[in-house]
Amino acid sequence: MKRTGAQILWECLVREGVTTVFGYPGGAILPAYDAMLDYPIRHVLVRHEQGATHMADGYARASGRVGVAIATSGPGATNMVTGIATAMMDSVPIVCITGQVGSKLIGSDGFQETDITGVTLPVTKHNYLVTRAQDIGPAVREAFHIASSGRPGPVLIDITKDAQQSSCEFDWEQAAPKPHARPERIVNPDSMATALQLINSAQRPVILAGHGVIVSNASATVREFAERAQIPIAMTLLGIGGIPASHPLNLGMMGMHGEAWVNTAIQEADLLLAFGMRFDDRVTGNLKTYAPNARKVHIDIDPAEIGKNVPVDVGLVGDLGTMLESLLPRVAPGGRDAWLQHINGMKGESAVRDIKNLPDDGHLYAAHVIHDLWRATDGRAIVVTDVGQHQMWEAQYYHHDEPRTLITSGGLGTMGFALPAAIGAKMARPEAEVWVVAGDGGFQMTMPELATIAQEKLDINIAIINNGYLGMVRQWQEFFYERRYAATPLLSPDFVKLAEAFGLAGAAITRRSEVIPAIESARQHAGTVVLEFRVEQEDTVYPMVPAGADLHAMIRRPSPLVETAEDA
Repeated sequence: MKRTGAQILWECLVREGVTTVFGYPGGAILPAYDAMLDYPIRHVLVRHEQGATHMADGYARASGRVGVAIATSGPGATNMVTGIATAMMDSVPIVCITGQVGSKLIGSDGFQETDITGVTLPVTKHNYLVTRAQDIGPAVREAFHIASSGRPGPVLIDITKDAQQSSCEFDWEQAAPKPHARPERIVNPDSMATALQLINSAQRPVILAGHGVIVSNASATVREFAERAQIPIAMTLLGIGGIPASHPLNLGMMGMHGEAWVNTAIQEADLLLAFGMRFDDRVTGNLKTYAPNARKVHIDIDPAEIGKNVPVDVGLVGDLGTMLESLLPRVAPGGRDAWLQHINGMKGESAVRDIKNLPDDGHLYAAHVIHDLWRATDGRAIVVTDVGQHQMWEAQYYHHDEPRTLITSGGLGTMGFALPAAIGAKMARPEAEVWVVAGDGGFQMTMPELATIAQEKLDINIAIINNGYLGMVRQWQEFFYERRYAATPLLSPDFVKLAEAFGLAGAAITRRSEVIPAIESARQHAGTVVLEFRVEQEDTVYPMVPAGADLHAMIRRPSPLVETAEDA
């Protein structure tokens, strides 16, 4: 049956299971938008195309399905680049569809022409320029396969206007992705045997659990592995939720702002088991002194990550869950009580845990807000954070027991991510309680998406941690630039009035005694509530490993604060 290229596009999306897309129309994509009205797809009108990509990203992270964003050519396409790069760095499956000028105009510098496939080549898993209607179906079907298979990532399809308008015969089966010849990955039995020997002989092992634990749906398997072998687990930022925070073997987050005892345990370990993580610089600190006495076993689906940053003794390439299921029956049980007791002894009265127990002395700390949000929601909410100090406080004080309940930009560190990504998460899981935790800086980057929330009538609660600074940059200036606060003091609008301007509810909170009542009120309100928490301005995230420093060279919270704290 003959269809236009625009119709083929939507036909393929519907058959791929897509029910929601996030986008913004324009001239070069207009034929597709006209055809969209005849298909059962909900279109969410964003206020900026970067928001569309973050929404698709949040949708994918919350659901495990492919998120879809759509935009026109030129500025519409280039506005998507930051969101595409964010998804690429964090291995998130999204498909971005852009309109392009007519094929005869390509290369002529036509109105709103941009070589978006060239622009996005470094930040996509794959991309396409489609100039014929008959190539749209195969491109869309293959794009979904590539985005979601192996190590997930973003794929862009750029479709010329004439390809959308012209017609051709369409056959769904004929458009199926063609098999790609790939070298068969056979795990060397000697490598498996060496890995098992290292695991079973280690006295002080630590599992490093990354985003791959969640992406591969291997949480239960990793937990079973750790419980059988009695090996403690350290989490990367994006691995949080992969293992319940309440599990006794879960030590907490590692790295630059990780728990002090976690980083110390890694430095003292005799074996590191890296599961679906990539030894990011924010995790390792100085590579020359990183875990100096530890042998290393790395399991990852991407062979490019094995040995890329940290040399390893054994690299196993494949799906994490499948690999662990092969190892599990041959892993020796238990026998590491002394190591676990030693780590528990290192925890002591950690300032990271203790600040939340300071008395209400009129000062409101961000840690209070995050900890009380965790208490009020019983730790069951999906929390979408922006980037900065509040992001680290959330990782420290909101204890996630379920996968896909912390959504945040890790590798790219994209400010402005939280608000649009939360919209995507809510669209993916409408039954879930969704909270935005954002700083006053990052929130202002994408706050026009409040209009999207209002137009779609979504119930998303927003906690703005307002300290009047670009907080994490200010912290670096405090520690390393003699408190010379260049361009970090920040003027913000009245966020309560801003919420009301969009037809949303808002409230400002200045004392800890007001925090839980405000959160409970927002939870009971039918619709979105913007809560502005006016917190201590020059508060600091502790501990902190300076960039490039040894992992054990942490800046700790000053001792007077610890001495006045009560034990958790």
